[in-house]
Amino acid sequence: MKKNLTIGTRGSQLALWQAHFIQSEIQGLFPDLKVELNVIKTTGDAITDRPLALVGGKGLFVKEIESALLNHEIDLAVHSMKDMPGELPEGLQIGAVPERANPFDVLISRDGSLLKNYKKGARIGTSSLRRASQLKYVRPDIRIESIRGNLDTRIRKLKSGEFDAIVLAAAGLLRLGQEREITEYLDEALMIPAVGQGALCIETRKNDPDIEIISAELDHHDTRVCVEGERAFLRRIEGSCHIPVACFGKMMPQGVLLTAVVASEDGRELIKEQVVSPADKVKAGGRALADRVLDKGGKKILENLNSNGN
Repeated sequence: MKKNLTIGTRGSQLALWQAHFIQSEIQGLFPDLKVELNVIKTTGDAITDRPLALVGGKGLFVKEIESALLNHEIDLAVHSMKDMPGELPEGLQIGAVPERANPFDVLISRDGSLLKNYKKGARIGTSSLRRASQLKYVRPDIRIESIRGNLDTRIRKLKSGEFDAIVLAAAGLLRLGQEREITEYLDEALMIPAVGQGALCIETRKNDPDIEIISAELDHHDTRVCVEGERAFLRRIEGSCHIPVACFGKMMPQGVLLTAVVASEDGRELIKEQVVSPADKVKAGGRALADRVLDKGGKKILENLNSNGN
């Protein structure tokens, strides 16, 4: 077993919380191991003035960290699972998926209003096409406006009056101790989360026995199974931040319930389907769900998105 371990991470407030959490978990499990962080600036961190869908999507937050992993500059990487593209670079793998935090989105309102109570024309801020399309489906009369920046920046923009409300992932707020800001939880009946939302991804090199021993201790079976189903859906549908797709897996007595959405950018069309899959066949279930969504109208929606330059 090696004596020193380096974790690669982004430098955002939330990313550092996540990396320090995993650092603490590893040191608790392996007290003789010295664990350090290597903070790596990614392309996604450098671009703060444009929606990610216009500049390359979710892979922008992991590419430089993955390069450091492949070059043996770090031993493992800690990411938000929802930032992970469907396909990983050759030689890398998802080594562990720790237990998931709250997977849902939340509304933070400037005046405490619920989504259903906002007046026509209310300004809702989000950087996500997935969130925007589902919001427009539920409330076609409100205005969806792009917002970027870290958590504190977004909340500051809200409170200064630039927006009436913003939509964020619950997990980030809960991890940073800012649950008091939450006005309303948007559960899966209202908004399907992003693939992997609320979960962490421990990315490792393949064929690295020492790291495999460590990552096996960090893995949470039920979370990994649900995320594997969601990511199988994502790969099959070739989804990214460019297109409004969502998939959420939940453990049920009869198996894994996978719920997926494909929506048009304007929110006028929304295809929502479900499958229940045995845990040991969840990847096949995710692929079957993608096929069902595409057959029910999702393919046409995605073709229209592509033809419009998304």
